[in-house]
Amino acid sequence: MMTQTATWLDRPRELTRPKPDARRWLQLSLAAIWLLDGVLQLQSFMFTKGFGQLLAATAPGNPAIVADPINWSAHFIEAHPAWTNATFASIQLFLGLGIAWRPTLRAALAGSVAWSLGVWWFGEGLGGVFTGSADPMAGAPGAVIIYALLAMLLWPVDRPGPFQAARPFGQRTARLLWLALWGGLAYLAIEPGDRTAQGLHDMISSMAAGEPGWIVSLDRHAASILDGHGLLTSVLLAVVLGVIAVGIFLPPPGARAVVLLAVAVAVIIWIVGENFGGILAGSGTDPNTGPLLVLLAAAYWQAPRPSAVQPPRSAFSPADDGIPQAAGGSDR
Repeated sequence: MMTQTATWLDRPRELTRPKPDARRWLQLSLAAIWLLDGVLQLQSFMFTKGFGQLLAATAPGNPAIVADPINWSAHFIEAHPAWTNATFASIQLFLGLGIAWRPTLRAALAGSVAWSLGVWWFGEGLGGVFTGSADPMAGAPGAVIIYALLAMLLWPVDRPGPFQAARPFGQRTARLLWLALWGGLAYLAIEPGDRTAQGLHDMISSMAAGEPGWIVSLDRHAASILDGHGLLTSVLLAVVLGVIAVGIFLPPPGARAVVLLAVAVAVIIWIVGENFGGILAGSGTDPNTGPLLVLLAAAYWQAPRPSAVQPPRSAFSPADDGIPQAAGGSDR
């Protein structure tokens, strides 16, 4: 018995711990973003009444059935900012650690879905989708709803699939979810508040407060380019987002091009529209939708199948007993 135990303990670690595959790296990336959220929640501003006021600002414009619970929870948090915010930060840190640790992966992914849905309502006002002013350039429909989607698509299963997001529910369901998300972004891009000539200009200009100088300069340049072109820009953005939405149904080469386009659009949104989630201004509670959209696109990446490479034919054939064949082939 002692010999068997010693033998097991002496095994190389790489034999007892599986190496992360592509799916596991995606899960670990989601865990890292949850951990970042938890760290951002520990900023000093979050322990003040300002955090509750920040949440209350998501209520105006929503229907009463949505706004009233937001106002109630915001006032409660405003009255008890220290322990409520410490609780929120702890939950997010535990979710990140739980996803990173294999034995608690399923529980943490399920918990992240439940937590995300709650935060989407009480913390983000359902992303402002019922206000008529939600803009994908500013983070609509809300980052946390993408956390929930990723948790479901990255659920640990043994089922194979052409891309990672297809493994839990199959290709058709995964593509329909992609269509719903990116199609929803296309619709939000042409909401009434975004179709005005100065809509995007005013939105980007208002985000410069508290940001480092180089981001302020970037915002000013972007706002000047969009000055008076809000309608045209919104329509073009909606077209691009629509192409991304339906392009996932193309054959693999076309779908890969669409996924790369989605990554490019997500990066532009994160830099120009979201100012890196406001992290550098000290008021961001998460990195916003940009990195999550990139991670989602990675889950839909369908790697090209390696072509079957046949070994070069030797000048000597085993059947010919070492006799070289003629250039024209066998004489049989």
